[in-house]
Amino acid sequence: MRTYPTKNDLPESTRKPIIDLLNANLANAIDLSLQSKQAHWNVKGPDFIQLHELFDQVYAEATAWVDLIAERAVILGGVAEGPLKSVTQRTQLPAYGLDLSSGKEHVDALSRALSVFGKSIRAAIEASEKHGDADTADLFTEVSRGADKMLWFVEAHLQAEK
Repeated sequence: MRTYPTKNDLPESTRKPIIDLLNANLANAIDLSLQSKQAHWNVKGPDFIQLHELFDQVYAEATAWVDLIAERAVILGGVAEGPLKSVTQRTQLPAYGLDLSSGKEHVDALSRALSVFGKSIRAAIEASEKHGDADTADLFTEVSRGADKMLWFVEAHLQAEK
């Protein structure tokens, strides 16, 4: 992994694993943004407009997280790895089905992706703390709160049916 010189006072022995951690979660965030757009474009059914707008809100949040995570990697002297090939190799999110159409199918798939994303982000908080990078841990904490909120918004559509 290439790094650039920086006057950031975090030692390189801290920055390198944190940059790798950021890039792993960058891949997940990019994948989440794309999955939310897939749901936004293809949802069908009686709750179409409500879900169409909700999925676009998830996309907006996810793209904001993408930017936060990518910029932190660069701030630490790293390279943000955002090309599609890097994302497909690194993402931990389950693949999004192309045959989904109903609101319930999209809600289920997107809530699963948000859950996996949130779990990865919480693990990144702990890893950042162990490496002594409170700023990155704080960034991941901010993302975690937002991901949990989006999961709540999406999952509410499944919970209403019970």
